[in-house]
Amino acid sequence: MGVATTNVLDRVMASVGLLPGGVAVRFERCEDVSQAGVLLALPALLACGLLRHSAKYFHLPEGYYTLGNIFLLLGLMILNRVKSVEELRRSAPGEWGKVLGLDRCPVVETLREKIKLITNSGSAVEQWAAALAQDWMQAESLEQGVGGLLYLVDGHVRVYHGSQTKLPRHYVARQRLCCRATTDYWVNQPEGSPIFKINQAVDPGMIAVLREQIVPRLETDVPNQPTPEQLKADPKLCRFTLVFDREGYSPALFREMWDKRIACQTYRKQPYEPWPTEEFTETQVRLKNGTTVTWKLAERGVLLGVKESEQIWVREVRKLTERGHQTAVVGTQYGVDQVQIARDQFGRWSQENFFHYAGRSFDLDRLIDYQLESVPDTVEVVNPHWRQLDSQVRGQRAVLARKKGDFAALILKGEIETDAVEEFLSRKQALQEEIQQQEVRVAELKKQRREQDRKIPFSKLPEADRFDQLSHRSKHFIDTIKITAYRAETALVHILREKIQAHHQDDARSLARQIFKTEANLIPDPQAKTLTVEIHGLSTPRDDVALEHLCAELTATETNYPGTELRLIYRKVGQKVSL
Repeated sequence: MGVATTNVLDRVMASVGLLPGGVAVRFERCEDVSQAGVLLALPALLACGLLRHSAKYFHLPEGYYTLGNIFLLLGLMILNRVKSVEELRRSAPGEWGKVLGLDRCPVVETLREKIKLITNSGSAVEQWAAALAQDWMQAESLEQGVGGLLYLVDGHVRVYHGSQTKLPRHYVARQRLCCRATTDYWVNQPEGSPIFKINQAVDPGMIAVLREQIVPRLETDVPNQPTPEQLKADPKLCRFTLVFDREGYSPALFREMWDKRIACQTYRKQPYEPWPTEEFTETQVRLKNGTTVTWKLAERGVLLGVKESEQIWVREVRKLTERGHQTAVVGTQYGVDQVQIARDQFGRWSQENFFHYAGRSFDLDRLIDYQLESVPDTVEVVNPHWRQLDSQVRGQRAVLARKKGDFAALILKGEIETDAVEEFLSRKQALQEEIQQQEVRVAELKKQRREQDRKIPFSKLPEADRFDQLSHRSKHFIDTIKITAYRAETALVHILREKIQAHHQDDARSLARQIFKTEANLIPDPQAKTLTVEIHGLSTPRDDVALEHLCAELTATETNYPGTELRLIYRKVGQKVSL
Protein backbone atom coordinates (compact mmCIF):
# COMPACT_ATOMS: atom_id res chain seq x y z
CA MET A 1 0.00 0.00 0.00
CA GLY A 2 2.98 2.32 0.14
CA VAL A 3 5.45 3.79 2.59
CA ALA A 4 4.21 4.14 6.20
CA THR A 5 0.70 2.81 5.48
CA THR A 6 0.38 1.02 8.81
CA ASN A 7 -3.38 1.50 9.23
CA VAL A 8 -4.22 -1.23 6.73
CA LEU A 9 -7.65 -2.12 8.06
CA ASP A 10 -9.09 1.40 7.82
CA ARG A 11 -7.61 1.84 4.36
CA VAL A 12 -9.24 -1.34 3.10
CA MET A 13 -12.56 -0.33 4.65
CA ALA A 14 -12.33 3.11 3.05
CA SER A 15 -11.62 1.56 -0.35
CA VAL A 16 -14.94 -0.36 -0.23
CA GLY A 17 -16.96 2.48 1.25
CA LEU A 18 -17.19 1.13 4.80
CA LEU A 19 -15.46 4.04 6.55
CA PRO A 20 -18.08 6.82 6.80
CA GLY A 21 -16.67 10.10 8.04
CA GLY A 22 -13.09 9.17 7.15
CA VAL A 23 -10.26 7.91 9.32
CA ALA A 24 -10.21 8.87 12.98
CA VAL A 25 -7.33 11.02 14.19
CA ARG A 26 -5.23 9.00 16.68
CA PHE A 27 -1.91 10.06 18.17
CA GLU A 28 0.76 7.77 19.52
CA ARG A 29 3.81 8.76 21.52
CA CYS A 30 6.56 9.78 19.08
CA GLU A 31 9.96 11.33 19.60
CA ASP A 32 12.00 13.58 17.36
CA VAL A 33 9.26 14.01 14.77
CA SER A 34 10.74 15.93 11.87
CA GLN A 35 9.43 19.50 11.49
CA ALA A 36 6.71 18.89 14.10
CA GLY A 37 7.45 22.36 15.50
CA VAL A 38 4.95 23.60 12.92
CA LEU A 39 2.23 22.37 15.30
CA LEU A 40 2.90 25.51 17.33
CA ALA A 41 1.13 27.39 14.55
CA LEU A 42 -2.03 25.28 14.87
CA PRO A 43 -3.87 27.51 17.40
CA ALA A 44 -3.17 30.55 15.22
CA LEU A 45 -4.29 28.75 12.06
CA LEU A 46 -7.56 27.78 13.70
CA ALA A 47 -8.05 31.25 15.16
CA CYS A 48 -7.53 32.75 11.68
CA GLY A 49 -10.34 30.54 10.37
CA LEU A 50 -8.63 27.74 8.46
CA LEU A 51 -11.42 25.26 9.31
CA ARG A 52 -14.14 27.71 10.36
CA HIS A 53 -16.25 27.66 7.19
CA SER A 54 -14.78 24.67 5.35
CA ALA A 55 -17.60 22.21 6.17
CA LYS A 56 -20.20 24.78 5.13
CA TYR A 57 -18.86 25.36 1.63
CA PHE A 58 -17.00 22.15 0.74
CA HIS A 59 -17.72 18.45 0.71
CA LEU A 60 -15.56 15.45 -0.12
CA PRO A 61 -16.82 12.00 -1.08
CA GLU A 62 -16.37 9.37 1.60
CA GLY A 63 -12.82 8.13 1.75
CA TYR A 64 -9.83 7.66 4.00
CA TYR A 65 -8.85 11.34 4.31
CA THR A 66 -11.31 13.91 5.60
CA LEU A 67 -11.78 17.52 4.61
CA GLY A 68 -10.10 18.59 7.84
CA ASN A 69 -7.06 16.42 7.10
CA ILE A 70 -6.59 18.10 3.71
CA PHE A 71 -6.99 21.65 5.03
CA LEU A 72 -4.62 21.06 7.95
CA LEU A 73 -2.00 19.43 5.73
CA LEU A 74 -2.08 22.32 3.23
CA GLY A 75 -1.86 24.96 5.97
CA LEU A 76 1.04 23.25 7.75
CA MET A 77 2.82 22.55 4.45
CA ILE A 78 2.71 26.22 3.50
CA LEU A 79 4.09 27.30 6.88
CA ASN A 80 6.89 24.75 6.55
CA ARG A 81 7.76 26.19 3.12
CA VAL A 82 6.66 23.16 1.14
CA LYS A 83 5.79 25.49 -1.70
CA SER A 84 3.88 23.10 -3.94
CA VAL A 85 2.03 19.81 -3.82
CA GLU A 86 4.79 18.33 -5.99
CA GLU A 87 7.43 19.12 -3.34
CA LEU A 88 5.59 16.81 -0.94
CA ARG A 89 7.27 13.92 -2.79
CA ARG A 90 10.56 14.89 -1.15
CA SER A 91 9.10 14.84 2.37
CA ALA A 92 8.79 11.80 4.63
CA PRO A 93 5.08 10.83 4.45
CA GLY A 94 5.20 9.04 7.80
CA GLU A 95 6.52 12.13 9.57
CA TRP A 96 3.70 14.23 8.16
CA GLY A 97 1.31 11.48 9.21
CA LYS A 98 2.48 11.77 12.82
CA VAL A 99 1.85 15.51 12.72
CA LEU A 100 -1.68 14.88 11.38
CA GLY A 101 -2.46 12.02 13.77
CA LEU A 102 -2.54 9.55 10.86
CA ASP A 103 -0.27 6.79 9.60
CA ARG A 104 0.89 8.93 6.66
CA CYS A 105 -0.10 11.96 4.59
CA PRO A 106 -1.78 11.58 1.18
CA VAL A 107 0.38 10.89 -1.84
CA VAL A 108 0.74 13.74 -4.32
CA GLU A 109 -1.78 12.27 -6.77
CA THR A 110 -4.38 11.84 -4.02
CA LEU A 111 -3.84 15.36 -2.72
CA ARG A 112 -4.21 16.81 -6.21
CA GLU A 113 -7.43 14.87 -6.71
CA LYS A 114 -8.80 16.13 -3.38
CA ILE A 115 -7.96 19.74 -4.29
CA LYS A 116 -9.66 19.27 -7.65
CA LEU A 117 -12.81 17.93 -5.97
CA ILE A 118 -12.82 20.84 -3.52
CA THR A 119 -12.32 23.57 -6.12
CA ASN A 120 -14.75 22.20 -8.70
CA SER A 121 -17.74 22.81 -6.43
CA GLY A 122 -19.20 25.84 -8.23
CA SER A 123 -18.56 29.18 -6.56
CA ALA A 124 -17.78 27.63 -3.17
CA VAL A 125 -14.15 28.81 -3.22
CA GLU A 126 -15.18 32.44 -3.76
CA GLN A 127 -17.86 32.23 -1.07
CA TRP A 128 -15.47 30.62 1.42
CA ALA A 129 -12.77 33.24 0.76
CA ALA A 130 -15.35 36.03 1.10
CA ALA A 131 -16.57 34.64 4.45
CA LEU A 132 -13.01 34.58 5.79
CA ALA A 133 -12.40 38.13 4.55
CA GLN A 134 -15.50 39.31 6.40
CA ASP A 135 -14.27 37.61 9.58
CA TRP A 136 -10.88 39.34 9.33
CA MET A 137 -12.46 42.73 8.70
CA GLN A 138 -14.82 42.20 11.62
CA ALA A 139 -11.88 41.40 13.90
CA GLU A 140 -10.14 44.58 12.75
CA SER A 141 -13.23 46.71 13.31
CA LEU A 142 -13.30 45.75 16.98
CA GLU A 143 -10.06 47.71 17.42
CA GLN A 144 -11.17 50.80 15.48
CA GLY A 145 -13.81 53.46 15.88
CA VAL A 146 -16.60 54.31 13.49
CA GLY A 147 -15.25 55.16 10.05
CA GLY A 148 -11.71 54.29 11.09
CA LEU A 149 -11.05 51.28 8.88
CA LEU A 150 -8.20 51.63 6.40
CA TYR A 151 -7.46 49.39 3.41
CA LEU A 152 -4.43 49.24 1.14
CA VAL A 153 -5.02 48.42 -2.53
CA ASP A 154 -2.32 47.49 -5.01
CA GLY A 155 -1.90 45.42 -8.14
CA HIS A 156 0.55 42.53 -8.35
CA VAL A 157 1.59 41.40 -11.83
CA ARG A 158 2.02 37.63 -12.02
CA VAL A 159 4.19 36.67 -15.00
CA TYR A 160 3.14 33.63 -17.06
CA HIS A 161 6.04 31.64 -18.51
CA GLY A 162 3.97 28.92 -20.18
CA SER A 163 3.07 28.46 -23.80
CA GLN A 164 -0.53 27.20 -23.65
CA THR A 165 -2.05 30.64 -24.17
CA LYS A 166 -0.90 34.10 -25.21
CA LEU A 167 -1.98 36.31 -22.34
CA PRO A 168 -1.94 40.11 -22.80
CA ARG A 169 1.34 41.80 -22.02
CA HIS A 170 1.80 43.80 -18.82
CA TYR A 171 4.65 46.00 -17.72
CA VAL A 172 6.49 44.24 -14.89
CA ALA A 173 8.25 46.88 -12.81
CA ARG A 174 10.52 44.45 -10.99
CA GLN A 175 11.84 43.15 -14.32
CA ARG A 176 11.44 46.40 -16.30
CA LEU A 177 9.95 44.40 -19.16
CA CYS A 178 6.60 43.85 -20.82
CA CYS A 179 5.72 40.20 -20.25
CA ARG A 180 2.70 38.01 -20.73
CA ALA A 181 1.05 38.08 -17.35
CA THR A 182 -2.11 38.35 -15.32
CA THR A 183 -2.79 40.93 -12.61
CA ASP A 184 -4.02 40.29 -9.09
CA TYR A 185 -5.42 43.23 -7.12
CA TRP A 186 -4.84 42.73 -3.40
CA VAL A 187 -6.62 44.43 -0.51
CA ASN A 188 -4.56 44.47 2.69
CA GLN A 189 -4.87 45.84 6.19
CA PRO A 190 -2.53 48.64 7.34
CA GLU A 191 0.07 46.29 8.85
CA GLY A 192 0.21 44.37 5.55
CA SER A 193 -1.98 41.36 6.36
CA PRO A 194 -3.97 40.44 3.22
CA ILE A 195 -7.77 40.24 3.22
CA PHE A 196 -8.72 39.25 -0.33
CA LYS A 197 -7.58 39.47 -3.92
CA ILE A 198 -9.27 39.92 -7.30
CA ASN A 199 -7.77 38.31 -10.39
CA GLN A 200 -7.83 40.18 -13.71
CA ALA A 201 -6.81 38.19 -16.77
CA VAL A 202 -7.65 41.30 -18.81
CA ASP A 203 -6.53 44.23 -16.68
CA PRO A 204 -8.72 47.32 -17.11
CA GLY A 205 -6.52 49.31 -14.70
CA MET A 206 -6.69 50.08 -11.02
CA ILE A 207 -9.28 52.86 -11.33
CA ALA A 208 -11.75 50.58 -13.12
CA VAL A 209 -11.14 47.71 -10.68
CA LEU A 210 -11.66 50.05 -7.73
CA ARG A 211 -14.92 51.38 -9.18
CA GLU A 212 -16.40 48.14 -10.42
CA GLN A 213 -15.19 45.44 -8.03
CA ILE A 214 -13.30 46.48 -4.91
CA VAL A 215 -15.45 49.40 -3.69
CA PRO A 216 -18.83 47.63 -4.22
CA ARG A 217 -17.52 44.65 -2.25
CA LEU A 218 -16.15 46.79 0.58
CA GLU A 219 -19.36 48.81 0.74
CA THR A 220 -21.19 45.57 1.50
CA ASP A 221 -18.64 43.79 3.66
CA VAL A 222 -16.89 46.46 5.74
CA PRO A 223 -18.33 46.29 9.27
CA ASN A 224 -19.00 49.11 11.69
CA GLN A 225 -19.66 51.74 9.01
CA PRO A 226 -21.20 55.01 10.22
CA THR A 227 -24.93 55.40 9.83
CA PRO A 228 -26.48 57.99 7.47
CA GLU A 229 -27.33 60.07 10.53
CA GLN A 230 -23.71 60.05 11.72
CA LEU A 231 -22.47 60.97 8.24
CA LYS A 232 -24.94 63.84 8.05
CA ALA A 233 -23.98 65.12 11.50
CA ASP A 234 -20.23 65.07 10.75
CA PRO A 235 -19.38 66.29 7.21
CA LYS A 236 -15.75 65.13 7.64
CA LEU A 237 -16.60 61.56 8.62
CA CYS A 238 -16.00 58.82 6.06
CA ARG A 239 -17.21 55.23 5.82
CA PHE A 240 -13.69 53.84 5.29
CA THR A 241 -10.44 54.87 3.61
CA LEU A 242 -8.61 53.45 0.58
CA VAL A 243 -4.87 53.98 0.15
CA PHE A 244 -3.20 53.12 -3.16
CA ASP A 245 -0.29 54.15 -5.39
CA ARG A 246 -0.15 56.64 -8.27
CA GLU A 247 -1.89 54.28 -10.68
CA GLY A 248 -5.18 55.10 -8.97
CA TYR A 249 -4.68 58.89 -9.01
CA SER A 250 -7.80 60.51 -10.43
CA PRO A 251 -9.58 63.66 -9.18
CA ALA A 252 -12.75 62.31 -10.79
CA LEU A 253 -12.41 59.10 -8.75
CA PHE A 254 -11.78 61.10 -5.56
CA ARG A 255 -14.96 63.08 -6.11
CA GLU A 256 -17.01 60.04 -7.09
CA MET A 257 -15.86 58.14 -3.99
CA TRP A 258 -16.41 61.09 -1.64
CA ASP A 259 -19.97 61.39 -2.93
CA LYS A 260 -20.32 57.95 -1.31
CA ARG A 261 -18.34 59.24 1.71
CA ILE A 262 -15.40 56.95 0.97
CA ALA A 263 -12.02 58.59 1.49
CA CYS A 264 -9.16 58.02 -0.99
CA GLN A 265 -5.49 58.75 -0.63
CA THR A 266 -2.51 58.44 -2.95
CA TYR A 267 0.63 60.18 -4.18
CA ARG A 268 0.18 63.26 -6.34
CA LYS A 269 0.82 62.38 -9.95
CA GLN A 270 1.38 65.56 -11.92
CA PRO A 271 4.58 67.66 -11.67
CA TYR A 272 4.29 70.17 -8.87
CA GLU A 273 6.27 73.18 -7.72
CA PRO A 274 8.25 72.79 -4.47
CA TRP A 275 6.98 74.52 -1.36
CA PRO A 276 9.24 76.82 0.70
CA THR A 277 11.21 74.79 3.23
CA GLU A 278 10.03 77.17 5.96
CA GLU A 279 6.57 75.57 5.76
CA PHE A 280 7.89 72.20 6.92
CA THR A 281 8.01 71.41 10.62
CA GLU A 282 9.62 68.45 12.35
CA THR A 283 6.92 66.08 13.58
CA GLN A 284 7.12 62.91 15.66
CA VAL A 285 5.36 60.04 13.89
CA ARG A 286 4.65 56.70 15.53
CA LEU A 287 4.64 53.95 12.91
CA LYS A 288 2.49 50.82 12.88
CA ASN A 289 5.38 48.66 14.13
CA GLY A 290 5.69 50.82 17.26
CA THR A 291 8.83 52.75 16.33
CA THR A 292 8.89 56.56 16.38
CA VAL A 293 10.48 58.61 13.60
CA THR A 294 10.89 62.33 12.91
CA TRP A 295 9.52 63.64 9.61
CA LYS A 296 9.36 67.16 8.20
CA LEU A 297 5.74 67.70 7.13
CA ALA A 298 3.70 70.52 5.61
CA GLU A 299 0.09 70.75 4.48
CA ARG A 300 -2.10 72.82 2.16
CA GLY A 301 -5.57 72.60 0.67
CA VAL A 302 -5.51 72.00 -3.10
CA LEU A 303 -8.22 72.08 -5.78
CA LEU A 304 -7.74 69.15 -8.15
CA GLY A 305 -9.40 68.48 -11.49
CA VAL A 306 -9.71 70.36 -14.77
CA LYS A 307 -13.40 69.88 -15.50
CA GLU A 308 -15.75 71.55 -13.05
CA SER A 309 -17.72 68.32 -12.68
CA GLU A 310 -14.54 66.52 -11.53
CA GLN A 311 -13.05 69.18 -9.29
CA ILE A 312 -12.60 68.47 -5.59
CA TRP A 313 -10.75 70.11 -2.71
CA VAL A 314 -8.25 67.71 -1.18
CA ARG A 315 -5.64 67.85 1.53
CA GLU A 316 -2.06 67.77 0.26
CA VAL A 317 0.56 66.70 2.77
CA ARG A 318 4.22 66.79 1.79
CA LYS A 319 7.21 65.14 3.38
CA LEU A 320 10.63 66.78 3.01
CA THR A 321 13.51 64.30 2.82
CA GLU A 322 17.07 64.93 3.93
CA ARG A 323 18.08 65.38 0.29
CA GLY A 324 15.48 68.11 -0.17
CA HIS A 325 12.97 66.06 -2.19
CA GLN A 326 9.29 66.74 -1.49
CA THR A 327 6.92 63.76 -1.69
CA ALA A 328 3.31 64.90 -2.07
CA VAL A 329 0.31 62.95 -0.78
CA VAL A 330 -3.24 63.99 -1.64
CA GLY A 331 -6.45 62.63 -0.23
CA THR A 332 -9.91 63.20 1.13
CA GLN A 333 -9.34 62.18 4.75
CA TYR A 334 -10.73 65.39 6.18
CA GLY A 335 -11.24 64.25 9.76
CA VAL A 336 -7.68 63.24 10.73
CA ASP A 337 -4.43 65.11 11.31
CA GLN A 338 -1.59 65.35 8.80
CA VAL A 339 0.50 62.88 10.80
CA GLN A 340 -2.02 60.10 10.21
CA ILE A 341 -2.25 60.93 6.50
CA ALA A 342 1.53 60.69 6.13
CA ARG A 343 1.76 57.53 8.23
CA ASP A 344 -1.02 55.80 6.30
CA GLN A 345 0.47 56.62 2.88
CA PHE A 346 4.10 55.85 3.62
CA GLY A 347 3.01 52.79 5.60
CA ARG A 348 1.69 51.43 2.29
CA TRP A 349 5.08 49.79 1.92
CA SER A 350 3.83 47.10 4.31
CA GLN A 351 1.83 45.80 1.34
CA GLU A 352 4.91 45.81 -0.89
CA ASN A 353 6.77 43.98 1.88
CA PHE A 354 4.02 41.37 1.92
CA PHE A 355 4.38 40.81 -1.84
CA HIS A 356 8.14 40.45 -1.48
CA TYR A 357 8.02 38.16 1.56
CA ALA A 358 5.10 35.99 0.46
CA GLY A 359 6.48 35.74 -3.06
CA ARG A 360 9.77 34.41 -1.74
CA SER A 361 8.55 32.35 1.24
CA PHE A 362 5.15 31.09 0.05
CA ASP A 363 5.79 31.18 -3.71
CA LEU A 364 2.80 33.43 -4.24
CA ASP A 365 3.14 33.44 -8.04
CA ARG A 366 3.27 29.66 -8.53
CA LEU A 367 0.61 28.08 -10.72
CA ILE A 368 -1.46 25.36 -9.04
CA ASP A 369 -2.60 23.65 -12.24
CA TYR A 370 -2.34 24.14 -15.99
CA GLN A 371 -6.03 24.38 -16.79
CA LEU A 372 -7.39 27.17 -19.00
CA GLU A 373 -10.75 28.92 -19.09
CA SER A 374 -12.55 30.92 -21.74
CA VAL A 375 -12.64 34.69 -21.34
CA PRO A 376 -16.24 35.95 -21.04
CA ASP A 377 -17.47 37.56 -24.25
CA THR A 378 -18.56 40.72 -22.44
CA VAL A 379 -15.09 41.52 -21.09
CA GLU A 380 -13.69 44.62 -22.79
CA VAL A 381 -10.19 44.45 -24.25
CA VAL A 382 -8.04 46.95 -26.11
CA ASN A 383 -8.86 47.01 -29.81
CA PRO A 384 -5.76 45.69 -31.64
CA HIS A 385 -6.42 48.06 -34.57
CA TRP A 386 -6.56 51.02 -32.17
CA ARG A 387 -3.37 49.82 -30.47
CA GLN A 388 -1.58 49.55 -33.81
CA LEU A 389 -2.66 53.06 -34.84
CA ASP A 390 -1.75 54.43 -31.41
CA SER A 391 1.73 52.96 -31.77
CA GLN A 392 2.08 54.58 -35.19
CA VAL A 393 0.90 57.93 -33.83
CA ARG A 394 3.48 57.78 -31.05
CA GLY A 395 6.22 56.89 -33.48
CA GLN A 396 5.37 59.62 -35.97
CA ARG A 397 5.01 62.22 -33.21
CA ALA A 398 8.50 61.33 -32.06
CA VAL A 399 9.79 61.85 -35.62
CA LEU A 400 7.96 65.20 -35.75
CA ALA A 401 9.50 66.29 -32.45
CA ARG A 402 12.99 65.47 -33.71
CA LYS A 403 12.46 67.43 -36.93
CA LYS A 404 11.19 70.44 -34.96
CA GLY A 405 14.27 70.18 -32.78
CA ASP A 406 16.52 70.12 -35.82
CA PHE A 407 14.69 73.15 -37.22
CA ALA A 408 15.13 75.10 -33.99
CA ALA A 409 18.80 74.13 -33.75
CA LEU A 410 19.61 75.26 -37.29
CA ILE A 411 21.16 78.73 -37.02
CA LEU A 412 23.43 80.80 -39.25
CA LYS A 413 27.03 80.80 -37.99
CA GLY A 414 30.10 82.76 -39.01
CA GLU A 415 30.22 85.63 -41.45
CA ILE A 416 27.10 86.43 -43.40
CA GLU A 417 27.89 85.61 -47.01
CA THR A 418 25.52 85.25 -49.91
CA ASP A 419 26.26 81.56 -50.51
CA ALA A 420 25.98 80.69 -46.81
CA VAL A 421 22.68 82.55 -46.46
CA GLU A 422 21.22 80.80 -49.49
CA GLU A 423 22.28 77.37 -48.21
CA PHE A 424 20.89 78.19 -44.74
CA LEU A 425 17.55 79.32 -46.16
CA SER A 426 17.38 76.28 -48.43
CA ARG A 427 17.93 73.87 -45.51
CA LYS A 428 15.40 75.78 -43.38
CA GLN A 429 12.80 75.61 -46.14
CA ALA A 430 13.39 71.90 -46.72
CA LEU A 431 13.03 71.17 -43.00
CA GLN A 432 9.89 73.27 -42.80
CA GLU A 433 8.35 71.33 -45.69
CA GLU A 434 9.26 68.03 -44.00
CA ILE A 435 7.67 69.25 -40.76
CA GLN A 436 4.47 70.22 -42.57
CA GLN A 437 4.32 66.85 -44.30
CA GLN A 438 4.95 65.08 -40.98
CA GLU A 439 2.19 67.10 -39.27
CA VAL A 440 -0.23 66.04 -42.01
CA ARG A 441 0.85 62.40 -41.54
CA VAL A 442 0.32 62.60 -37.76
CA ALA A 443 -3.07 64.29 -38.18
CA GLU A 444 -4.20 61.58 -40.60
CA LEU A 445 -3.15 58.81 -38.20
CA LYS A 446 -4.95 60.55 -35.33
CA LYS A 447 -8.09 60.76 -37.46
CA GLN A 448 -7.88 57.03 -38.19
CA ARG A 449 -7.35 56.32 -34.49
CA ARG A 450 -10.44 58.37 -33.55
CA GLU A 451 -12.51 56.29 -35.94
CA GLN A 452 -11.60 53.12 -34.03
CA ASP A 453 -13.07 52.18 -30.64
CA ARG A 454 -10.33 52.05 -28.03
CA LYS A 455 -11.94 49.04 -26.33
CA ILE A 456 -14.18 46.35 -27.76
CA PRO A 457 -15.94 43.30 -26.28
CA PHE A 458 -13.89 40.12 -26.31
CA SER A 459 -16.46 38.57 -28.67
CA LYS A 460 -15.47 41.10 -31.37
CA LEU A 461 -11.77 40.43 -31.03
CA PRO A 462 -10.22 38.98 -34.21
CA GLU A 463 -9.68 35.24 -33.98
CA ALA A 464 -5.91 35.59 -34.28
CA ASP A 465 -5.82 37.83 -31.21
CA ARG A 466 -8.02 35.72 -28.95
CA PHE A 467 -6.65 33.89 -25.92
CA ASP A 468 -7.75 31.77 -22.98
CA GLN A 469 -7.27 32.86 -19.39
CA LEU A 470 -5.61 30.80 -16.69
CA SER A 471 -7.95 28.82 -14.48
CA HIS A 472 -8.03 30.72 -11.20
CA ARG A 473 -10.24 28.62 -8.91
CA SER A 474 -7.51 26.28 -7.62
CA LYS A 475 -5.11 29.21 -7.43
CA HIS A 476 -7.68 31.21 -5.46
CA PHE A 477 -8.21 28.29 -3.06
CA ILE A 478 -4.50 27.78 -2.34
CA ASP A 479 -3.87 31.53 -2.12
CA THR A 480 -6.61 31.84 0.50
CA ILE A 481 -4.90 29.15 2.57
CA LYS A 482 -1.61 31.03 2.07
CA ILE A 483 -3.30 34.21 3.33
CA THR A 484 -4.51 32.31 6.39
CA ALA A 485 -1.03 30.86 6.95
CA TYR A 486 0.59 34.29 6.63
CA ARG A 487 -1.85 35.79 9.12
CA ALA A 488 -1.23 32.90 11.53
CA GLU A 489 2.53 33.36 11.24
CA THR A 490 2.10 37.09 11.82
CA ALA A 491 0.15 36.39 15.02
CA LEU A 492 2.99 34.20 16.30
CA VAL A 493 5.54 36.85 15.31
CA HIS A 494 3.73 39.42 17.47
CA ILE A 495 4.01 37.07 20.46
CA LEU A 496 7.69 36.36 19.81
CA ARG A 497 8.47 40.08 19.59
CA GLU A 498 7.34 40.50 23.18
CA LYS A 499 10.51 38.70 24.24
CA ILE A 500 12.85 39.95 21.52
CA GLN A 501 14.96 43.06 22.04
CA ALA A 502 14.01 46.11 19.97
CA HIS A 503 17.06 45.91 17.70
CA HIS A 504 16.28 42.27 16.91
CA GLN A 505 12.57 42.75 16.05
CA ASP A 506 13.14 41.94 12.38
CA ASP A 507 14.45 38.50 13.38
CA ALA A 508 11.03 37.38 14.63
CA ARG A 509 9.92 35.90 11.30
CA SER A 510 13.21 34.08 10.89
CA LEU A 511 12.75 32.68 14.39
CA ALA A 512 9.21 31.56 13.55
CA ARG A 513 10.47 29.72 10.46
CA GLN A 514 13.17 28.07 12.59
CA ILE A 515 10.57 26.92 15.12
CA PHE A 516 8.38 25.40 12.37
CA LYS A 517 11.24 23.26 11.10
CA THR A 518 12.41 22.08 14.54
CA GLU A 519 11.86 18.49 15.72
CA ALA A 520 9.37 17.83 18.50
CA ASN A 521 8.11 14.99 20.69
CA LEU A 522 4.39 14.18 20.59
CA ILE A 523 3.00 12.85 23.87
CA PRO A 524 -0.73 12.04 23.93
CA ASP A 525 -2.54 11.38 27.21
CA PRO A 526 -6.03 9.96 26.55
CA GLN A 527 -6.94 9.94 30.24
CA ALA A 528 -6.09 13.61 30.75
CA LYS A 529 -7.27 14.40 27.20
CA THR A 530 -4.09 16.27 26.33
CA LEU A 531 -1.54 16.23 23.54
CA THR A 532 1.81 17.62 24.62
CA VAL A 533 4.10 18.99 21.93
CA GLU A 534 7.66 19.07 23.30
CA ILE A 535 9.76 21.12 20.94
CA HIS A 536 13.53 20.79 20.97
CA GLY A 537 15.72 23.69 22.01
CA LEU A 538 16.78 26.33 19.49
CA SER A 539 20.21 27.62 18.52
CA THR A 540 20.66 30.30 21.19
CA PRO A 541 19.47 30.90 24.79
CA ARG A 542 17.84 34.13 23.60
CA ASP A 543 15.72 32.17 21.13
CA ASP A 544 14.84 29.61 23.80
CA VAL A 545 13.45 32.37 26.03
CA ALA A 546 11.18 33.55 23.21
CA LEU A 547 10.19 29.94 22.49
CA GLU A 548 9.19 29.27 26.09
CA HIS A 549 7.13 32.46 26.12
CA LEU A 550 5.40 31.39 22.89
CA CYS A 551 4.66 27.94 24.32
CA ALA A 552 3.09 29.44 27.44
CA GLU A 553 0.89 31.80 25.40
CA LEU A 554 -0.28 29.05 23.04
CA THR A 555 -1.00 26.61 25.86
CA ALA A 556 -3.17 29.27 27.51
CA THR A 557 -5.46 29.26 24.45
CA GLU A 558 -6.62 25.74 25.45
CA THR A 559 -6.94 24.70 21.82
CA ASN A 560 -8.09 21.17 20.99
CA TYR A 561 -6.49 19.33 18.10
CA PRO A 562 -9.15 19.24 15.33
CA GLY A 563 -11.13 16.02 15.26
CA THR A 564 -10.14 15.05 18.81
CA GLU A 565 -10.77 16.03 22.42
CA LEU A 566 -7.04 16.40 23.06
CA ARG A 567 -6.08 19.80 24.47
CA LEU A 568 -2.76 21.02 23.11
CA ILE A 569 0.05 21.69 25.60
CA TYR A 570 3.28 23.23 24.34
CA ARG A 571 6.64 23.22 26.07
CA LYS A 572 10.32 23.09 25.32
CA VAL A 573 12.07 19.80 26.03
CA GLY A 574 13.13 19.88 29.67
CA GLN A 575 10.70 22.68 30.57
CA LYS A 576 8.24 21.95 33.38
CA VAL A 577 4.70 23.19 32.92
CA SER A 578 1.97 23.18 35.57
CA LEU A 579 -1.25 21.75 34.19
